[in-house]
Amino acid sequence: MKNLSLLKPTMKFSTVFLPVLFLVQFNLAQAHGDEDHSKKPAKPATKSSAVASVKPSILDATSAQRLSDGSLFVPKIVQRQLALRTLLTEQAELPNTIELNGKVLADPNAGGRVQASQPGRLETGPSGLPSLGQRVTKGQVLAYLRPVMSSLDRGNSQSILADIDSQLSIAERKVQRYEQLAEALPKATVEAARFDYEALKKRKAAVESSLSKSEALIAPVSGIISVANAVTGQVFDAKETLFEIIDPNRLMVEALAYDPILTSDIANATATWNQQRTSAAANTPVSLALNFVGGGQQMREQAIPLLFRVSGKSTAVAVGQTIKVIIQTKRLTTGFAVPNSSVIKLTGGESVVWVHTEAERFVQRKVVAHSLDGERVSIISGLKDDERVVTTGASLLAQVK
Repeated sequence: MKNLSLLKPTMKFSTVFLPVLFLVQFNLAQAHGDEDHSKKPAKPATKSSAVASVKPSILDATSAQRLSDGSLFVPKIVQRQLALRTLLTEQAELPNTIELNGKVLADPNAGGRVQASQPGRLETGPSGLPSLGQRVTKGQVLAYLRPVMSSLDRGNSQSILADIDSQLSIAERKVQRYEQLAEALPKATVEAARFDYEALKKRKAAVESSLSKSEALIAPVSGIISVANAVTGQVFDAKETLFEIIDPNRLMVEALAYDPILTSDIANATATWNQQRTSAAANTPVSLALNFVGGGQQMREQAIPLLFRVSGKSTAVAVGQTIKVIIQTKRLTTGFAVPNSSVIKLTGGESVVWVHTEAERFVQRKVVAHSLDGERVSIISGLKDDERVVTTGASLLAQVK
C-alpha cells in the first residue's frame, strides 16, 4: 500500500507533461519542412569552383565570333594568328578605268615560222631535230627537207637531164675544136662557144639538185621553239608549218574595244590574270605593264583592235593566252585606292570590304569597286576617310561563323 501511494504523484506528472512534449516535438519536425537530411549539407562554393564557372567565357573571348549585328569580334591573339593587316584610307583623284578582254601575241619582228616551200620528206639537221623550249639562233639549220616527186615528174626530169647531157657533150667538143683553131677563128666565136658550154653545165647542176639535193630549213630569227610539228621521215606538203619561233622577252597584247573614242583617251594600261598554284586558294594575280602602240581603224567582230607592247621582261605568260586588260583613261574620278585582296565577292555578286572599327571589332561594308591596275582597285562608294580597311586576311574573316 505504501508503494502504491508513492507512485501516484509520478503518474500524475507524466500524464500532465506528456501531451506538451509531444506537441513540441511535432512543431520542431514541422519547422524543417520536406528537406532531406539523409544527405550531407552542400559545402559553400570555393575559389576553384568559381574559376571553373568563368572558364567558358574565357574560351569564347579567345576565338573569333560573329555578333548579332553581323560584325565580328576578333581578339588580338586571333588577329595575330590570322596575320591581319590594315590600311588607312585616303581619298584621292584616281584615273577612270575600263576593262577589256585581250590575248597575248608574239612580236612579228621577233618571231617567225619555218614552213615547207615544197612537198618533201623531213631529215634531221646537224644537231638533230629541235625540241619544244629549245633556244635557237638566227641562221641555224634546224632540219633538211628532201623533195618528193611523183614517178611522172621524176621521169620528165630525168629525160631533161639526158637531153642536157647530150647538149653538154656537143658543146664541150665544140669548145675543144675552136680552141685548137683559135688563131684562125674570130675571138668572139670562141668565147660564145665557151659561154654555151658553161651555161649547159649550170643547167645540168640545177636539174640534178632538184632531183636529189635536200633543202636546208633555217631559223629566221633567234628565240625559243614554241611549236614543233616535225618527225624524222615525215612527208610535208608545201606551206605546211614545221616550227614556230618566238622571243619570250618581246611579246604583244591585243585587246578589243567597242568605243572608237578610246584610242585617243588611253593614259596607261595593265594586263592581269590569276596565276595557277598548287591549290585554288593560293592563286595569285600577276600583272604586266603595257605600252600602247596603236589601234585599228577598221571594225573586226564589231570591235576595234588595240595593240599593246609588253614593257620589260614578261613573266610566265604564253602566246595565245587570254588575259584581262585594264586601261586607265585620262579622265579622273574620286575614290580610295586599296589592294585587290581587300575586296571580297559575295555569292550575289556584291563587293564588300572589312573595316577595323575598334580594337577587336570588324564591320563588313558593301562597296562599289573598279580595277585600278593589276594590284589595286578603286573604291568609289562605301568608305570614308581615315578608316582602316583590312588588306591581308579579309577572306579569312569572311569564314567566321
